[in-house]
Amino acid sequence: MGLGQGAGGDHLTALTADIAFAAYEAVRHRLPPASNGQVASRSCETLEELAEKFDVFLLDAFGVLNIGETAIPETPGRIAALKAAGKRVLVVSNAAGFPHATLIEKYARLGYDFAGEDIITSRATLLAGLNGRRGLHWGLMATPAAGLRDLEGLNLTYLQEDPAAYDAVDGFLLVGSAVWTEARQTLLEAALARRPRPVLVGNPDIVAPRETGFSAEPGHFAHRLADSTGVTPEFFGKPFGNIFDLAFARIGPVDRGRVLMVGDSLHTDILGAQTAGVASALITDFGFFAGLDAGRAVAMTGITPDYLVRRP
Repeated sequence: MGLGQGAGGDHLTALTADIAFAAYEAVRHRLPPASNGQVASRSCETLEELAEKFDVFLLDAFGVLNIGETAIPETPGRIAALKAAGKRVLVVSNAAGFPHATLIEKYARLGYDFAGEDIITSRATLLAGLNGRRGLHWGLMATPAAGLRDLEGLNLTYLQEDPAAYDAVDGFLLVGSAVWTEARQTLLEAALARRPRPVLVGNPDIVAPRETGFSAEPGHFAHRLADSTGVTPEFFGKPFGNIFDLAFARIGPVDRGRVLMVGDSLHTDILGAQTAGVASALITDFGFFAGLDAGRAVAMTGITPDYLVRRP
């Protein structure tokens, strides 16, 4: 898909967002279909203009709350104002690579005040989707430094350089790719070609915006192995409905016509909102489309948000 691996092991790439966009388009057959109900997007400056229209705001993290380890300017105050106005504000993020407690600490450090129950992640979605498969032996794509909090009780083996580990496990959990390598990807694809097994993907993102480029996320590697082995991964997180099911179970009864999903990606956030049956707002000046023509991308994909918002 054109995404490279940079120094430092975090897959940072100097390639353009146009290439990342093309990578998402190439896997549309594995994503939920777009809804064609919205004729044209309405433009807004900030989320403040939408406060009266919605009671619940579901916010992506990367590109909406922060870029890498930096809060987007003025956004902590804007979110605090929404909450002060009585709005329910939740984070709905494909942040599978980090334990829940780590995310709470991170958002607090960036100036956000989110209760633990108001952070819904694809990591939690994946765990909820294991159902009767918790007793299996899983090979784990993850960053050891991030720790295994939330994953206690699972029989896990980190996937590293030992080929025997790939053959020994019953299936694979892809949750974090910061230290994943091409050599490990080759071992994983070869193991699946020899013996197909379940592949559960805790982060469907192909890329995530960082301060100096994009990082290749687990979805990138999941689609590659699907193309090479024919094994169809199970995805947990946006744009798939399972993460929204978890969010609405947390929210309780609500008029979905008064719920807004805010994100920076057409293929995850906006497509996910359409899958969940809620309104959507695409952030255009930060994250994925910073410096790009978001309107042109909307026309090319047919994934039309209800709102184009310059900044959160």
